[in-house]
Amino acid sequence: MNRKWIVLGTAAAVVLAFVVGVAVFTNRSNQEVKQAAQTNSDALVRPHSAVFGNPAAKVTIVEFFDPSCETCRAFYPIVKGMVNASFGQVRLVMRNAPLHHGSDTAVKILEAARVQGKYWEALERALAAQPQWASHDRPQPDMIWTLIGDIGLDMTKARADADGPTIDQLLRQDIADMQALKVDRTPGFFVNGTPLREFGQAQLKALVEQELKKSATR
Repeated sequence: MNRKWIVLGTAAAVVLAFVVGVAVFTNRSNQEVKQAAQTNSDALVRPHSAVFGNPAAKVTIVEFFDPSCETCRAFYPIVKGMVNASFGQVRLVMRNAPLHHGSDTAVKILEAARVQGKYWEALERALAAQPQWASHDRPQPDMIWTLIGDIGLDMTKARADADGPTIDQLLRQDIADMQALKVDRTPGFFVNGTPLREFGQAQLKALVEQELKKSATR
């Protein structure tokens, strides 16, 4: 056989093996996440979790969110739009997943704002300026304090809360839940407990619509 064809055949076999391997790994990973969600359903939503939308909505999007994550920033208006367009049928529950350096500090500041009922205002200020404070090599999350200085917070209380044991324990709980649910990247979505297996806007919308149809037949 011509040596050229042998080389090409070998290369094609390697590529095929890689593709099959990735597919098998992805399927196994998806199955592990699905099983983790079924086994640890109580880890999806906690009493402290920030909620956007109708608290009694039939469909719940749980998002494991890192305020330093560029993709989280891009998806925020998309997910919020889904909730707003649902006529009260969909709600968003935010969970903290501080995977980037400095994100734990950012989360604590946002949670301190939540204590005073200003979570969403603080989050949107932080996301708008994310390119300035969330540089992955030199993050400056303390800049968020300046960004949210005029949204009506008692800043003395907020700073004390951010450094206090209650928010520290809350963050530890979110991290433990993230690990139990095998979330290793952000944003990580679950819709009525079903993990989003293939990431993307269309895929998330399809999963939400699937759950809305299910809820309509109950």
